[in-house]
Amino acid sequence: MKKWFILPVATVFTLSALSVAATGTEQTDNDETEGSEDLKLGIDVLLEDRIDELEDKNVGLITNPTGVDEDLNSIVDLLHEHEDVDLVSMFGPEHGVRGDAQAGDDVDKYIDEQTGLPVYSLYGDTQKPTPEMLEDVDVLLFDIQDVGARFYTYIYTMAYAMEAAGENDVEMMVLDRPNPLGGQDVAGPVLDPDYASFVGLYPIPLQHGMTVGELAQLFNEEFELDADLTVMEMEGWERGMKYDDTDLEWVLPSPNMPTFDTAVVYPGTTLIEGTNVSEGRGTTKPFETIGAPFIDGTALAEELNELDLPGVQFRAAYFTPMFSKHEGELSGGIEIHVQDDEVYESLETGLHIVKTIHDNYPEDFEFDAFFDNLMGNSWVREEIENGTSVDEIIDNWQDDLEDFKQTRNDYLLYFDSVTELREVVETFEEQGAFASEEAARELLTHLTAVEQFEQQGDMAKVVEHMEGFYHLLDNQQENDQITDEAYQTLTEEADVYMEQWQ
Repeated sequence: MKKWFILPVATVFTLSALSVAATGTEQTDNDETEGSEDLKLGIDVLLEDRIDELEDKNVGLITNPTGVDEDLNSIVDLLHEHEDVDLVSMFGPEHGVRGDAQAGDDVDKYIDEQTGLPVYSLYGDTQKPTPEMLEDVDVLLFDIQDVGARFYTYIYTMAYAMEAAGENDVEMMVLDRPNPLGGQDVAGPVLDPDYASFVGLYPIPLQHGMTVGELAQLFNEEFELDADLTVMEMEGWERGMKYDDTDLEWVLPSPNMPTFDTAVVYPGTTLIEGTNVSEGRGTTKPFETIGAPFIDGTALAEELNELDLPGVQFRAAYFTPMFSKHEGELSGGIEIHVQDDEVYESLETGLHIVKTIHDNYPEDFEFDAFFDNLMGNSWVREEIENGTSVDEIIDNWQDDLEDFKQTRNDYLLYFDSVTELREVVETFEEQGAFASEEAARELLTHLTAVEQFEQQGDMAKVVEHMEGFYHLLDNQQENDQITDEAYQTLTEEADVYMEQWQ
């Protein structure tokens, strides 16, 4: 495995910079998501612009019901019926190609009734395509919607497929899709390799803040999978976009991921799976409903609400799961109501829920070994058992998390350019916000250097030169070379830009 190099992390630079500088007004919510109308998924880019890359090749397809284009047409049908594509086989992840298997169900090889094509299971006994499965395949396509958490198994189906493709001289193509949680929030402990499993194969954090295409690049290089990899990039997706910022319809990635709201809480409340408390499977709101027969829902909701966690409120709930844990038993607990997903911290919230139940029901609450697999280590569980606060636990994983963020930058496909910050400077120059032409030129020259380093992919130099940009702004303000309005706006917009690399 390669060394984890030190580079900062990416988020998003808003496209509002120029209009803010020119008008001094804030954008409306509608303006913020206006660009989502131009979003093109990897599948749409492939079919509209690059289908020739599949001509005269036998295609194997790894997909599930989320493999649809912007009009909800299945990639299975689109490729099977396309005159220039020879689709020869399909591969199903957990829950199967058609999404009709529950979590943990092993799906055997079968013939798909609609296409007549063989479908191979990549879950259960065979998680990695065998040479026999790939014997007639020239290029292996992956098109599945991820949900942005380390323990969602589809990304490891992709990784194993990449490894098999490399070993069998098969091309690998990943059709990219948005991370529903956006591309800027990175949180949680980096997995300890001693706890590697199919719910956490590589040392990445619990919430990785990457698209599947970006993860594919990271897996391929950092873990030496040696795949002949092509990522079909999206068009129009920005790192700050969450799924509800797009015009895309939500298609269930798995039976217990019914809505975007489920995905929002999932990185935190999935930890409940590693305990004897129900995570809501068997209810209409899995992962949003938490409880067990031994819990007083009213008391738990009150205690959690007293923590005043950002963006969330808890309601006492009583429910009877139809299957899974506590099937048929009345359970007390909570329903999680996320009121502001911009400030909501899923993992922090999940840890508080686990710790609060652990502390209040010591005779009834139990961890099981799966908790350590989900968390990617044993020390978090041990710290909860030892009475350590959630804040202290979070502090303990920050160093490893920062190291990952630094490496992650090498593989990000979507980020906003400093070009837009240059345009803001030019607008202020036209408005006469600088005492001299030389002052404006000084800033623009500096941003030209930043832009060159962007194009070279040298993000360390980007950060270094942006620190110089701040220094120039400060000097100009101190020497009355720039108006207060221009100084404030440029500093704020530089801050937004720099969030991508910090």
